[in-house]
Amino acid sequence: MTEGSRIPEDLNLNIGTESKDFAVKADRAQPLKTSLSIILFGTLWTAFTSIFVFVFLGPLFAGKEVHFGVNGVPTVASPDNLGPIVLPAIIIGIFVLIGLAMLSWGIRSALKKGGYFVGTPTRLVHYMNGTIRSIDWEQFSGDISVNGNRQKGNISLQMRTGRMVSKKNGPDRYVPDVVYISAIPDVFEIERICRTRIKENDPTPPEREPQ
Repeated sequence: MTEGSRIPEDLNLNIGTESKDFAVKADRAQPLKTSLSIILFGTLWTAFTSIFVFVFLGPLFAGKEVHFGVNGVPTVASPDNLGPIVLPAIIIGIFVLIGLAMLSWGIRSALKKGGYFVGTPTRLVHYMNGTIRSIDWEQFSGDISVNGNRQKGNISLQMRTGRMVSKKNGPDRYVPDVVYISAIPDVFEIERICRTRIKENDPTPPEREPQ
């Protein structure tokens, strides 16, 4: 469970004399399923927008004309007259770039390492590429997701902080911040410790029983 002798020296110095509930190295920055979802969405988005590239720009590369309508007016673009298709090409290009960006983001997230996590009685400490982030247990809401097996699993810890996300065809939705501890051993034992520490440090006063 504890890997205190193997964690970076800077992290050991930050922990100091605090006792370590657990110390673990996460193989991934977030669950692989999350990264694969982004990759799939980016691939579908790029493939769909690429259709417009072939339809509108393909004939031009072959030296042919492209016929389309602008506000109901028939328009023709050709290799010698690119003006009418410049704006549509820019719009299509932006959508293609969005898809490529999502695809790239998903691939990077799938390959990104998660760093080291150390739990103490008062906080969760994350070390990644020389940067140390310390989060008091009271900052977590207690909403925890865990999956996997004893050899390797994932923990998602929701925080009390978050942001409002606007939806076009519905009410705004509150999305909490999440800390991922992904691809780690002893995932169920570490989840149990996290849940215990969050309850112990819960700043919300307990409800009084009716007299």
